[in-house]
Amino acid sequence: MTTDNKADAIAVIRLNPHDNVVVAVVQLAAGTALGGEGITTKNVIPFGHKVATQAIKKGEPVRKYGQVIGVASEDIPPGAHVHVHNLAFSDLREGAGAAPKFLRSEAMRSFMGYKRADGRVATRNYIAVLTSVNCSASVAKYIALEAERSGLLDAYPNVDGIVPIVHSTGCGMPVKGEGFDLLSRTLWGTAANPNFAAVLLVGLGCEVIQLARFKQEYGLTESEHFQSFTIQDTGGTKRAIAEGLDKLKTMLPVANRAERTEQPASELVIGLQCGGSDGWSGVTANPALGNASDRLVSMGGTVILSETPEIYGAEHLLYARAENPELVEKLRERIKWWENYTAIHNMEMNNNPSPGNKAGGLTTILEKSLGAVAKAGTSPLVDVIEYAEPVKKHGLVFMDSPGFDPCSATGQVASGATMIAFTTGRGSAYGCKPSPSIKLATNSEVFKKMPDDMDINCGTIATGEASVKEKGAEILDYMLAVASGKKSKSEELGYGDMEFVPWHIGAVM
Repeated sequence: MTTDNKADAIAVIRLNPHDNVVVAVVQLAAGTALGGEGITTKNVIPFGHKVATQAIKKGEPVRKYGQVIGVASEDIPPGAHVHVHNLAFSDLREGAGAAPKFLRSEAMRSFMGYKRADGRVATRNYIAVLTSVNCSASVAKYIALEAERSGLLDAYPNVDGIVPIVHSTGCGMPVKGEGFDLLSRTLWGTAANPNFAAVLLVGLGCEVIQLARFKQEYGLTESEHFQSFTIQDTGGTKRAIAEGLDKLKTMLPVANRAERTEQPASELVIGLQCGGSDGWSGVTANPALGNASDRLVSMGGTVILSETPEIYGAEHLLYARAENPELVEKLRERIKWWENYTAIHNMEMNNNPSPGNKAGGLTTILEKSLGAVAKAGTSPLVDVIEYAEPVKKHGLVFMDSPGFDPCSATGQVASGATMIAFTTGRGSAYGCKPSPSIKLATNSEVFKKMPDDMDINCGTIATGEASVKEKGAEILDYMLAVASGKKSKSEELGYGDMEFVPWHIGAVM
């Protein structure tokens, strides 16, 4: 990131020497002289939006981050606002070149976590009331509410809470195939997340996701850590709630035995998310999170990048960082799947950005994706997995998912993420259980507007008050503190009971 002089440092930021646009740090009035760029604005340039630094003819590429973010849909004069009215999506890509060697070396850090019997380390110690089908959702919620209302948890200070994991499907679907496998894998992966000390699985009894089959396929047996029942076999709603509470009473003492001990940062698994993005996401919070990600990976930790539609147009940057050609092909296949998936539903990959993204200064999916990929830093890509597939390698992992944040984060948690790091420019209201979510504001305005939701202000990077490197160090420190038990802002607000959103594929029958 460079600026040309002190005056322009307040007004605009140039992200790459080869760019033909700069980004407005404040709203610029028409007629504002940008001496360092040798141009004068021709119209109002909103905060976070782009202004052309040279003449761009119709059909020529527009560059930001040193990459093509689209082509001019009309002639654009120097000083003009560059946005949806004159910038169009393009299939044009420029080679990423060879990825630089990842040479970062970070001294090992530690956090206070819960080491589970299988060797994985948790950041929280919850009990789940997991549902196989929407028809058991209310019973699961009533069990959790009654446990809290009755004071059942008071005697178990090491248990963070009872989490009802409810969803909208589980029946009215085929008994085999992609949709069935996806939901089953998500339910099993969520139950297996180390942040759950124990799981109570509640079914209705006649649904497609049958408990007996589910338990058999994933090798689940009744134990002090896992129990299950159906509402129909138990005798209805009231008896099912009583049954659930009785089972919790046997599970709570076991979960309460867990204690925090010092664990290496290499045991952390962080899901990377961005939502409610704006023109600053790829300039401040995402690069800062990328810096923190690199620091963690250098210690042996794991970060999960997802949201496949929101890397579209930047996938070539990940290809260049893949450890082997097989990973390139795996990622390319997921991109092709999405191109076909959107085509058969009469959609297009440039359906994104959203109206809020555009109001914040983003114009095309290429621009959004190039900024989104920055969350993953510069470390090598070590694996590509499908939605909710277990993470098996340490380092940067890509998990296929939709761009809808709660759905994507649900898959990351099912894959093993024990924390979510979420950047936002417009102000996303999101939290997650069992894995705490930290919010990174891309600009100071949203940080001040939503102080109860935002954990860290990355907007100071835009104003020159902090560097990406300094903010990355701050994010890592905060991650370790939250992993050790400090409550994030979303946890203080009580978020997380309603944010379980499995990816649904296929017809509802």
